[in-house]
Amino acid sequence: MPTQTTEAPGTRRRLARIATEVLAPWVWVLGLPLIVAWKVTGYHLGETVLWGLVVGVTGSLIPMAVIVRGARKGKWDSHHVTDRTGRLVPFAVCIGSLTAGFVVLIAGGAPHEMIALAAAELVCLLAALAITFGLKFKISMHAMVAAGAAVMLIRVYGPWLTLVFLGVGWVCWSRVELGDHTKAEVTAGLGTGVVLGGGVYLLLEAVLA
Repeated sequence: MPTQTTEAPGTRRRLARIATEVLAPWVWVLGLPLIVAWKVTGYHLGETVLWGLVVGVTGSLIPMAVIVRGARKGKWDSHHVTDRTGRLVPFAVCIGSLTAGFVVLIAGGAPHEMIALAAAELVCLLAALAITFGLKFKISMHAMVAAGAAVMLIRVYGPWLTLVFLGVGWVCWSRVELGDHTKAEVTAGLGTGVVLGGGVYLLLEAVLA
């Protein structure tokens, strides 16, 4: 019995850590545009890579490179930047970089779905910035990004991808389990991701079509 008691928490934390890393915002923001682009370009490999990477690189890889470098220098507590007060610069980098990608999409005549996707991501970032520093509430970016991505995938590929919400639930649980967020912060992120991330994507996709 003592062995089981000590092993269970360790197993839970390992599962939580896996979810936090594998389903981190930068992973979603890198993979989602490529997956969406594959469908909306008619499964055209070249266009998928082009438009998918415009969003993925500017929305994920560039900001993550800056964040990881800063974390290694001690500017932030980790590459997840769990300290609310340390999130201003990472938010600014993400917004600035993705805005550049958004301009490229428009100027290059990208599919309207890709423009809608980048716009939805920008809206979520701006909302998270306002909530984090205006309301001084550390909304969960893991939950927000995962939930928004799930709605977009369901829209693009069909209702069978509702299964993606199993992953969303897993990563939401992980943030609370690891003590990085409260249930309220994760719930707020989940709701904001669905309403703003998913909602803006659905609205703009219809308007721009």
